[in-house]
Amino acid sequence: MVGFKVVIGTKDGKCHQKEVSEEDSKSLIGKKIGENIKGELIGLTGYEFEITGGTDYAGFPMRKDIVGTGRKRILAVSGVGLKKKAKGLRVRKTVCGNTVHSKISQINLKVLKEGKEKLGATPAPKEGEAPKESEAPAKEAKPAEAPKEAPKEAPKEAPKEAPKEAPKE
Repeated sequence: MVGFKVVIGTKDGKCHQKEVSEEDSKSLIGKKIGENIKGELIGLTGYEFEITGGTDYAGFPMRKDIVGTGRKRILAVSGVGLKKKAKGLRVRKTVCGNTVHSKISQINLKVLKEGKEKLGATPAPKEGEAPKESEAPAKEAKPAEAPKEAPKEAPKEAPKEAPKEAPKE
């Protein structure tokens, strides 16, 4: 079983996804929205992140002002889980608490401190390992040959049908 999917937002506005193994995900359980975590917990040394939110296995968003791990139906005026349609509108919404637990499927993180490795860069293969197919060196392209024109054929005529005879009485 895979642990969490982590979505990391960088300062330049780009997001990177990473799947965290089940062993590493155990270290994130119990953390709350707004807490800072070290990058070593999810396999990114040198980084520091802040938890900004997430969703549970059914897609309900985590909200910072709901304490605990369970879901609650709240009367929301604004904020996470609500698209404002009119002024003064209050809507009953189901949201998840602010604490990371085992039924959370995605955690959103914000980069506070960057490490040496760039996010999204594929690591170089170790010595003795063959490169993956997607990382294989590109083959030299042959110069494109001019397309040969196919000989034009005479258009085929539709077969002629014999005239129909009138039924005899």
